[in-house]
Amino acid sequence: MFKQIVIMSELCTGCRRCELICSFVKEHSFNSTKARIRVLRKWPEADVVVVCHQCARAPCIEVCPVKALSKDAKTSAVIVDEEKCIGCGECVKACPFGAITLHPEKNVAVVCDLCNGDPACVKYCPTGALKFETINILANRKREVTAESVKSSITEHEPVKNLGGE
Repeated sequence: MFKQIVIMSELCTGCRRCELICSFVKEHSFNSTKARIRVLRKWPEADVVVVCHQCARAPCIEVCPVKALSKDAKTSAVIVDEEKCIGCGECVKACPFGAITLHPEKNVAVVCDLCNGDPACVKYCPTGALKFETINILANRKREVTAESVKSSITEHEPVKNLGGE
């Protein structure tokens, strides 16, 4: 099973370091409009991180009229061939997560390619809100959090009395 960027939303502070490091690594400038990851500020409720989910059946790849998008065989990341891309935006429309944009200057699709299997945004996230792992590891982590939550709610209440009449 391939790895992907997993977001631990409860740990995100909205610092946007992920956007800056992404744009620097990919574009050699600190410009969040060129980043492949985005943080949507929904303050005070939450900061929402948007990044490509690397869908198994990626609708962005399926709709591209010039076949400019493909999957990397090694990482399973969506890859854009900038030479083929015509900037039509069909992939942007097809992405159910809003994770694809058009480059503000080149007018080609911009999507996370997982930095060839070593995502810089994950390495530089100061709170650990971004992880690079399989989706099953996320499921295990969520089960642990749920179990802890249930355990806490049980221990906060008085023990249930025996209702069996004894």
